[in-house]
Amino acid sequence: MSAYGDAGLGLLGDPMRRAIFETLARRPSSVGELAEQLPISRPAVSQHLKALKDGGLVVSHAEGTRRIYRLNPQGVAALRSWLDGVWEHALADFHKFAEQAVADENAGTDPADQPRKEQP
Repeated sequence: MSAYGDAGLGLLGDPMRRAIFETLARRPSSVGELAEQLPISRPAVSQHLKALKDGGLVVSHAEGTRRIYRLNPQGVAALRSWLDGVWEHALADFHKFAEQAVADENAGTDPADQPRKEQP
């Protein structure tokens, strides 16, 4: 698993961080702009941005006296890559289950009656 996958999912588990992340996905913003759109204070927005930045999902740059935050394309790509891998594994398992169900149906057995094999 990539370094961003585990950290990114944990970071996005918080509803306010997820809201900030989604807002930054639409457009880069300053702390003040984010605080105006959310029901939390500027210091709280700053704390969430620090966590997202430390986790590699957000980057910032200075514009005059303000810092502008945006999504980090590398961090988001790594998170997406990890999620794609999880999704591919889930689809492969579903495909195997569906094939087994068809085979069991053709053999006259009910797949629900069969013991389920645990994946390591």
